[in-house]
Amino acid sequence: MRVTLINKYYYPHLGGIEHHLRDLAGGLGGCGVDVRVLVANEGPDDVTDEVDGVCVRRLPRKFAYASTPVAPAMRAAIRELAHGRERSDLIHLHSPYPWGEVSWLTARPGIPTVLTYHSDIVRQKVLGRAYRPALQRVLDRADLIIAGSPNMVEHSELLSRRADKCRVVPYGIHVERFDDTPERLERARELRAAHKRPIVLFVGRLVYYKGAEVLVRAMESVDADVVFIGRGPLEGGLREKAIAWGISDRVTFLPPLPQGELAAWFMAADVFALPSVARSEAFGLVQIEAHAAGTPVVSTDLPTGVPFANLDGVTGFTVPVGDARALADALNTLLGDDVLRARLGKQARERARAEFTVDRMARDTLAVYDEALSRHGA
Repeated sequence: MRVTLINKYYYPHLGGIEHHLRDLAGGLGGCGVDVRVLVANEGPDDVTDEVDGVCVRRLPRKFAYASTPVAPAMRAAIRELAHGRERSDLIHLHSPYPWGEVSWLTARPGIPTVLTYHSDIVRQKVLGRAYRPALQRVLDRADLIIAGSPNMVEHSELLSRRADKCRVVPYGIHVERFDDTPERLERARELRAAHKRPIVLFVGRLVYYKGAEVLVRAMESVDADVVFIGRGPLEGGLREKAIAWGISDRVTFLPPLPQGELAAWFMAADVFALPSVARSEAFGLVQIEAHAAGTPVVSTDLPTGVPFANLDGVTGFTVPVGDARALADALNTLLGDDVLRARLGKQARERARAEFTVDRMARDTLAVYDEALSRHGA
């Protein structure tokens, strides 16, 4: 089977969906699928290269609007997937990418198509309103829709209306990157030894929907150090608030780190916090990374896949969105009970390694492809 994945960009461009695509492409390749990728380039050239054995075509980008690259050649390239010499058996769209989806809609390739619905458009309201009619047509015409959690199907207005054609395929990670190797364990011990208090860890961009300010506020009532790993436009304001609230000596800001060092931080942390405050946080895959390292998580009960990834009372706790008091109480409960923290961490590790692997994600996605092929035109 030959499948073409369509998205905004692909590795080495950094982004959550781009990271997911790379893992999915590798996993599908391991299942014997001939995977191709069609994306926009970050410049004006039409480039075809190979990344980890996957053929990637990067179309010339004319400009980008609201984080959406406009690649005029996308429509013709999608037609080639149906009628060219190297015809694809199936197209796999990744949404939201308005330009790519409208290009598919107008190209009318006529071959089986699956769409992964990663998230609603939340903040870009003008683009969202203009794009919505086209997106509804795309969702209606796609053979099947993949969502990362049952929560997304239930709470997304667009998906709940089309629940009969939605299939849940949870995201997967390379859990082996969080194995207890001697080197990682030693580095984790070094990191922990540098802190006299317990460690609460946050990993992610410092942007509005991550809720980092709520975590800083909560730390006023938590006798622990908080470590933020990531950069973003809110960093300056967070530093100022830490000073104003008298906790700057317990707050550390670090830049994004290499995978090995990041894994050691997950192991060194006592608790991981993901206090997201908006539906832009569609899943919170970083929670699964914490789980794979055996670290329980405190996250929020957003109407997205976040509480599906972190099961309340099983792999950690979920608290109301934007509630610093509830967040502090949950953190204190975990930090104050070694037995509970160890039990939830163990259960989190077992669940991550059973249900959230790249291999499982690839196999489940392949099953959706097979169903789409059988349904198409039936």
